[in-house]
Amino acid sequence: MRQMISVAVLFGVGFNAAFAADPAQVEALQQELQALRAQYETQQNALKVLEQRLRQVESRAPQASSGPAPLTRRGNQQVASNGASAGYGTALKDDAAPPASVEHLYQEASGFFGSGTFSLEPGITYSHYDSRQLFLNGFLALDAIFLGNIGVDQINADTFTFDLTGRYNWAQRWQLDVNAPWIYRESTYQSGGAGGASTSVSEASVTGDARLGDVSVGLAYKLFDESEGSPDVVLNMRVKAPTGVEPYGIKLDTVAGNDNLSIPEDLPTGNGVWSVTTGVALVKTLDPAVVFGNFSYTYNLQDSFADISPQRGVKVPGEVDLGNWFQFGLGVAFALNERASMSMSFSELISQKSRIKPQGQSWQSISGSDANTAYFNIGMTFAATDKLTVVPNLSIGLTPDAPDFTFSIKFPYYF
Repeated sequence: MRQMISVAVLFGVGFNAAFAADPAQVEALQQELQALRAQYETQQNALKVLEQRLRQVESRAPQASSGPAPLTRRGNQQVASNGASAGYGTALKDDAAPPASVEHLYQEASGFFGSGTFSLEPGITYSHYDSRQLFLNGFLALDAIFLGNIGVDQINADTFTFDLTGRYNWAQRWQLDVNAPWIYRESTYQSGGAGGASTSVSEASVTGDARLGDVSVGLAYKLFDESEGSPDVVLNMRVKAPTGVEPYGIKLDTVAGNDNLSIPEDLPTGNGVWSVTTGVALVKTLDPAVVFGNFSYTYNLQDSFADISPQRGVKVPGEVDLGNWFQFGLGVAFALNERASMSMSFSELISQKSRIKPQGQSWQSISGSDANTAYFNIGMTFAATDKLTVVPNLSIGLTPDAPDFTFSIKFPYYF
């Protein structure tokens, strides 16, 4: 036994001596051990990160095994299947769905409402127009002295419109609407320069009772649905009937004491001709915003009238070609919270000159009848209830042909 122990001791001493004699091998083993320790620490860190992510997912979706509760529609509000309202943050995080305010914005921008079959929309609009024009009737003597009459014309026009729009939505693809406006107008005309005196100013007002305007019927078709990289494409067509008071044949009367000023005996509430409008609207939802644009073309049909003369005591039958116009607009809207949103847009309408053809004569263009009206619009959409929305809008005129400002408020109610 002692001999065996002695042999083992001698063998161990020899092995240690041999091992210690090879420092390169020792260094290699130490490097391998450090590499294994580094890999172990990396794996431990990765496991900690995965565990932390798992806890975050479990805290966000406590029912992860069955998936998130699907959203259904109740009115215009998104509601989880368990009956609880889907909050703004929750909807964006879990379901990538826009809040109710963006839903209402989309409905206002595209004309399609996503929940009901029928909607009724009363609205009130007020517009103010103020125009001043300086005219000179004479000649310039010695390049410095003006000889003749100086006149200053001013028109202040206020228009109140109450309109009612009914919309019927079928299969989320077709929509039919009917719009009927009632219009009340009041205009004040001022003119200076009577008898050559620039300080002499005459004023007269004309009021038109609240009467029916031009009733229109529209049809829209959603050609393409919105996808991740493309917008909704909605084609639309509208036919407007001349149910309002036509502007042709309204006589002008001279104001006593100032033969520079003539005022109409009545104020029209319509164009007097049938018109057809076709267009396309593009709407793209970019949570929490909506981007939209539209383009339309209006064709006004020619028509004949028993009297187109504005002169008192003169009756001239003839034809009227009102001229066609183009209209386009673009804008963006974004959600402020779950129920409120704000929009900004630009719109412009360019109309061609009108023409008249008195009986027995050729066509004559009316000077100054072409127009370029541009607006900057600021609006809001507020979801008062699940079915009622309040939509105020302010339009600021950017060109002389446009009204100074127009304010409207609508109350679409979805059944």
